[in-house]
Amino acid sequence: MVEPVARIRPVEAGDRKLVLFAIGKAEMEPLAVANRKLYGNPLVLALWVGLSSVFAQYMNWWPQPEHGIWGYLAPVPAFGAFSIVFMFAIDWLNRWGFEERSAHVLRRQDLLDIPAYYSRSPSSGFWILEYGDRFVGMIALDASLDADSDEQVAAGTLKKDRSGQVKMPKGTAKIATIRHLYVADAYRPAGMQDDLLEHALNHAFSADPTLEGVRAAESPLRQYVGDALRKHGFVVEKKAERVGALRWQQNIRILRRERWASLQAKQ
Repeated sequence: MVEPVARIRPVEAGDRKLVLFAIGKAEMEPLAVANRKLYGNPLVLALWVGLSSVFAQYMNWWPQPEHGIWGYLAPVPAFGAFSIVFMFAIDWLNRWGFEERSAHVLRRQDLLDIPAYYSRSPSSGFWILEYGDRFVGMIALDASLDADSDEQVAAGTLKKDRSGQVKMPKGTAKIATIRHLYVADAYRPAGMQDDLLEHALNHAFSADPTLEGVRAAESPLRQYVGDALRKHGFVVEKKAERVGALRWQQNIRILRRERWASLQAKQ
């Protein structure tokens, strides 16, 4: 039996559907994490128990020992009904911001023609990590002159040349941006995100000496990404927007060339 081989390869035009699916999943995954954090929040638990108890008292559903073991299950419907109400309410409170962000990311210019966009700078790249024929993860590093842009683009507003290709100026920005970083759940404990990040950083800093640093977003709702960024020397540059019902703080981290070179020398 042939052992599967792991490889990191550049994205291809035929990967578009897979990439869009993975990006959509990556953008919505924090919603599930935010919901789970709220389910276990002490205030939410106290409110759930309190309201369920009031409802059980009103309906006279407290345990009735005279009915045997089944009598002790009388309060279950009250607590079960309110658990469903709370789960729905928590998802509703959290969902709006994540859905809007996901739709925004999927409409950005870099996803219209992925190979063309990420070939605008020698330091740019979009790579897919595979294990045999299995998709493991991906990373996209944008070092183009639009690296700081977060604008979405309507399809009808794009300018094309005579060959039908979208017009995009070439060049390298001083600070690149990691636009996408995603690894499937099963491969995160093995540190596949570290392999992807190391590959992208080595390529970016080696391809163009004018690149001064790489910037990336960090969220407490995507812990494996934040851990990988800190492990590779990224430091907090500034605070970003807050997300979710509990307003979790996101940060922008940056890795300067000098720090990257210093870490490389220690390896």
